Amino acid sequence: MLNRLFGLFLLISLLPLFVIVGLIISLEDGFPIFFKQKRVGVNYTFFEIYKFRSMRKDTPNVATHLLGNPEKYLLKIGGLIRKLSLDELPNLINIIKGEMVFVGPRPALYNQDDLMVLRVAKGVDTLIPGITGWAQVNGRDELSLIEKVKYEKEYLDRKSFAFDLKIIAMTFTKVLAKQGVSH
Repeated sequence: MLNRLFGLFLLISLLPLFVIVGLIISLEDGFPIFFKQKRVGVNYTFFEIYKFRSMRKDTPNVATHLLGNPEKYLLKIGGLIRKLSLDELPNLINIIKGEMVFVGPRPALYNQDDLMVLRVAKGVDTLIPGITGWAQVNGRDELSLIEKVKYEKEYLDRKSFAFDLKIIAMTFTKVLAKQGVSH
């Protein structure tokens, strides 16, 4: 409940930023400004994640690393909003809906069966996915799936309010330093 209330507070507080980013996206490539994608939630359920659209409307709906030339699809504003992780701000909608929390494993793509097999084996699938997590602050895109799940399992074992606060603080440091982002 605390995640949902704080998510609502942040969404209201950040509405001016939402309007600015949305306006820039719509001027460059029209509507919609949000990108929705099927993701894996808690206990291997599915939900649609909301993000600001950083790629053109005609981009294939696959993971960025699977595109032959991802830069070809990137909006002019896309690189900046990804580097600053502004594309993730609409995840607040998912938090308000109860599909995500602030700290937990990043939600897998619906077709990332290799990742989900590892998560289920370690019990990580029982965690509600988060905007940020222990794996994100320890390497993000640079981690192998095995390393990612190792960090997620460690988070599951150490989960606490204090640990969540540490991860949130580390997230801001990493985002400001633009560390661990490969796209």
